[in-house]
Amino acid sequence: MAFAVWFTGLPGSGKSAISNKTVEILKREGYRIKILQLDKIRRTITPKPSYSDEERNIVYASLAYMAYLLVECNINVFIDATANRQQYRDTARSLIPNFAEAYVECPLEICINRESKRNDTYAPAEIYNKSSEKKATVPGVNIAYEPPQNPEIHLESNKETIEECARRAAARIQELFR
Repeated sequence: MAFAVWFTGLPGSGKSAISNKTVEILKREGYRIKILQLDKIRRTITPKPSYSDEERNIVYASLAYMAYLLVECNINVFIDATANRQQYRDTARSLIPNFAEAYVECPLEICINRESKRNDTYAPAEIYNKSSEKKATVPGVNIAYEPPQNPEIHLESNKETIEECARRAAARIQELFR
């Protein structure tokens, strides 16, 4: 049976890099995995995003349902999205029987530094700068980020390399969903 893993953490924590590297590792083991990257999907769902609570509710519910549909079709899924509220991830958990959270923990100051150097991403540019100018709401800065209380996978991207985090994530995923 297929599974879904939600990679959550602050913007700039390393979610995308770690989930992509984890896919590479698991592909060598014969797994097929589709990554649902919210920053790409958001461009279709909300081409002019407001990042309001109402919009976030819709976007994250849509993302959870997309993952559910893929898992139902026997496609393994990684969800690459901050999902600042636990309720967003709990929605996916309630829909998908084989579900896990992968918490990519990283101190805010490191996330801010990483985000300032990103240029090859679908994510909005300079989000941390915009949050300090009150032009954007950013989880962990001017709106709350609720980290998972009991994630099945806990990675600290400031203490391990992307490769080390991905190897640990892949091993734990294989353990959970054999």
